[in-house]
Amino acid sequence: MTAQPARRERGVPDLSGAPGPDVPPFPAPLVRAVFREVTPLHVSRSAAWAAASVTRTVLTGIIDGAREAAAEETRTKLLPKDLVSAIGRNIELEVGDKWYDHTPTFKGLTGVLYDAEGVVEPRKRRGARRTSAVAGAHRFEGGVRKLLRSRGVTAVPAMVRDLDGIASVFLTDLARDAAMVVREGGVKRFGSVTLVIPGEPAVPPPLPDSVRALSVRNGDRRTIGRDDVLAATTIQLFGGDLRERALTAAHEATRTTAAN
Repeated sequence: MTAQPARRERGVPDLSGAPGPDVPPFPAPLVRAVFREVTPLHVSRSAAWAAASVTRTVLTGIIDGAREAAAEETRTKLLPKDLVSAIGRNIELEVGDKWYDHTPTFKGLTGVLYDAEGVVEPRKRRGARRTSAVAGAHRFEGGVRKLLRSRGVTAVPAMVRDLDGIASVFLTDLARDAAMVVREGGVKRFGSVTLVIPGEPAVPPPLPDSVRALSVRNGDRRTIGRDDVLAATTIQLFGGDLRERALTAAHEATRTTAAN
């Protein structure tokens, strides 16, 4: 008889890696709602699942980084300072950066201005007071709390708010870039980080074949497909482990969805 795989005990979180396709914290209707706010293009089912998977992977990476910082103080409840620490340790986690201007967590990291007397000058507002992504960040709270539970931690309300905002802004930017990929017929630029030694020319790292293949798009100009979301992911995320994990998870999520 074939041995049955061991079942995880009820209530015990699986901390072996990013949540699998059976843990969908950001449902397809929510993803489509975000896309509708930035583009009139139709969003395919696989594109919505891919975008949800990428966002889940990014948020999981941030939560894990914050969890490591909290563990050093023997805490399982995450604080905003753990988020700052996670980003400081891993620059790949610095995503959804438009959110940083809207939260006191990053006030000291976004260029606070002082006058000659050392008094903080009020930040000048540009355009609308709040972008749609920031105003709609609360929609992600349920998904964020699911991810926190899946990683075996909780978070104070301020930390949940920051994770909500980062998820909302990141997914909104992902939607905009996916629409741009459709308009331009492929991706023309890729997010990347290159280490430069002073006095030596910067040599960009070679792009993997799987990423390079996304530079040319096939399909109609009215629908955002899965590959458009994957191409947008290469723009939003730096060339590193987080991007590779996000692309792999999106491939797996859409393959499993298609099989079902």
